[in-house]
Amino acid sequence: MSESFAVPQALGTDIISVPEGADLELNVSLESVSEGIWVSGTARAQALGECGRCLDEVRLDVDATVQGLFTVGEIESDEDGEEPEDVFKFDGESLDLEDVVRDAVVMKLPFTPLCRPDCPGLCDQCGARLENDPDHAHEAIDPRWSALQSLTEQKES
Repeated sequence: MSESFAVPQALGTDIISVPEGADLELNVSLESVSEGIWVSGTARAQALGECGRCLDEVRLDVDATVQGLFTVGEIESDEDGEEPEDVFKFDGESLDLEDVVRDAVVMKLPFTPLCRPDCPGLCDQCGARLENDPDHAHEAIDPRWSALQSLTEQKES
């Protein structure tokens, strides 16, 4: 089964996500197994966000593996009392793939997106774009040495 549709709500975080209304291509196969229906395939979309270093726009193609077991019966908890991650409830009539797709896409998004791997970012003191001025620097005196600076100022006077 191959479908393309608009994302009903943003998938991701405030930093990077597949925005609401963006196209998502879903290509999955459904297989009947003794426990229910096994769904596997891929979800493809484009995520938008901002670089974690320079705040420029980042566009990232997401190609996520989608998989999950949809079962009619009760979902058994593991020894910690938690439900398995890839097992979902099936109502007997239709499959709701939203949770499966969201989980797969969000897991593929980077924690800190970068516009490129060698992005120099912004100056941490003044916010200047370091890519535009690679020699940018500030004369910073370690605060632990500030008391000694007053001695050099007295000597110069």
